Amino acid sequence: MTKKQKKMLLRILSTAVLLAALHFLPVEGWLRLGAYLLTYLVIGYDILRKAGRGLLNGQVFDENFLMAVATVGAFALAIYERSGDYNEAIAVMLFYQIGELFQSYAVGKSRRNISALMDIRPDYANVERDGQLVQVDPDEVAIGTVIVVQPGEKVPIDGVVTEGSSTLNTAALTGESLPRDAREGDEVISGCINMTGVLKIRTTKAFGESTVSKILELVENSSSRKSRSEDFIAKFARIYTPVVCYSALALAVVPPLIRLVGGMDGQWEQWVYRALTFLVTSCPCALVVSIPLSFFAGIGGASHEGILIKGSNYLETLSQVRTVVFDKTGTLTKGVFEVTAVHHSDMDEKKLLEYAALAECASSHPISKSLQRAYGRPIDRSRVTDIQESSGHGVTAVVDGHTVAAGNGKLMERLGVMYHDCHSVGTIIHMAVDGQYAGHIVISDVVKPNAKAAIDALHRAGVEKTVMLTGDGKKVADAVAAELGVDEVHSELLPADKVAQVEALLSRQRGKAKLAFVGDGINDAPVLGRADIGIAMGAMGSDAAIEAADIVLMDDEPLQIAKAIRISRKCIGIVYQNIVFALAVKFACLVLVAVGAADMWAAIFADVGVMVLAVLNAIRALRVKK
Repeated sequence: MTKKQKKMLLRILSTAVLLAALHFLPVEGWLRLGAYLLTYLVIGYDILRKAGRGLLNGQVFDENFLMAVATVGAFALAIYERSGDYNEAIAVMLFYQIGELFQSYAVGKSRRNISALMDIRPDYANVERDGQLVQVDPDEVAIGTVIVVQPGEKVPIDGVVTEGSSTLNTAALTGESLPRDAREGDEVISGCINMTGVLKIRTTKAFGESTVSKILELVENSSSRKSRSEDFIAKFARIYTPVVCYSALALAVVPPLIRLVGGMDGQWEQWVYRALTFLVTSCPCALVVSIPLSFFAGIGGASHEGILIKGSNYLETLSQVRTVVFDKTGTLTKGVFEVTAVHHSDMDEKKLLEYAALAECASSHPISKSLQRAYGRPIDRSRVTDIQESSGHGVTAVVDGHTVAAGNGKLMERLGVMYHDCHSVGTIIHMAVDGQYAGHIVISDVVKPNAKAAIDALHRAGVEKTVMLTGDGKKVADAVAAELGVDEVHSELLPADKVAQVEALLSRQRGKAKLAFVGDGINDAPVLGRADIGIAMGAMGSDAAIEAADIVLMDDEPLQIAKAIRISRKCIGIVYQNIVFALAVKFACLVLVAVGAADMWAAIFADVGVMVLAVLNAIRALRVKK
């Protein structure tokens, strides 16, 4: 508990003890009134102060005003009737404060889930000057500066490792506990914790543009984007509160006047008591507190799972998603080419890969890089001579005195080498050694391990259609779509074509059904902005995609999409439950109070009891099933 919450708990316990003591002590008259008034001030002084400030600022009709008028009025009635029963006024305030404590605790728990992300904010960056490490403000570090990150420290700014190797803890960013290795040449993002070795990192961004800054900005701004439900409750409260205040005034005045006109006793005490009870009952705390809290808890629960939702309006829209459109590369696939097979080779596979890697050693093309990774050993360029690259065909080189050719079918035809076609999906590198065909290597973009499970999870979550859009060729796209179970696929698309496809899909949406697009590249930014909901792969996604998206998945895991939808639907379900429950009980109790069938204790339940139950229900949005 916070210091403020502990203080409130102490006030609640003190009030309960004082009430119990006054019940048994033989205190009468003015001394009794003073003791009860002291007890009332212990539990309610802050509400009276807030009500007074509201009056001074012209913001009269809020829950503090209602509680102050009702409880002070109940005290005044007890004094007027000389009954000495001040318990109701104090009990109303006591239970109201108990409800507020529940609400404060729930908000605090949700806020801790969100603010846990604030732990990734770096306090300093180490810069080496004159042989000494100097701690400087990350804002002062220019792009291209080499910073030093020691074991146990946070990476303060995005950059590339220039020296050293280590493992990085990315749990604060992604929710993923598995550490990631970092070595020379690797890109690292701010917010990670360096666990083992010393790293020297050349910064590639200013601190304000780094990953950690963008994440913190998203979290801090998320509460400013209100959902339709929250807007409804805010408008409802602005109209509802004055209406019930004037209704309570009418209940206190009109019936006694009618009775007086009819020649009967006005029964002013009875009707004023009913009016005060009506005010307590009418307090819209359950709605005003629990609805924003439900969304806040939903966003907090999602952020704890590495899902950043930029506002409650996006959380609400996500619950209505019925179509999910995916970019392929980097979203459903790793976006990294890997050697997946070697076919028709009489030569040892490792030897063939060695020849291919050495022949391609001068190229920076992703295909060449994948061959070098598959070889897995340092490249000794002294073994390679006469490298000749033929654009669009491949390369030829002399490796250890052998003439090696690596390329596509056109290169083999040009060299007069008979080759075997391959029916596998991917890029085919045909190999010839000393003019003889030596087999071919299959290189393809590898599907993410959980991509198929992610598609299945979306269908189970109620998504009616999954679509894949890609710039790749039809053969590759169809094979990936068939492997993953995607309902619809469109291939060979430019960025503008993707927008057109999303426009066409949006035009076919019916009713409240929404469309979500999931992407990671800079070319996905226009589509992310056009979809009802844009979801970006955050850990490796481009800045433009993250800026354009409404939801960011920090661990690049497509399974998180179905989890995000489940979180949103659970949260919206809780919101509707609270709205229906609170209004039903509220209006039923208002009618009962108006006709004299319910007293102040029923009003306490209608106000505080409903609020406590609604808050406890809202807290459920924090819990996310794995």
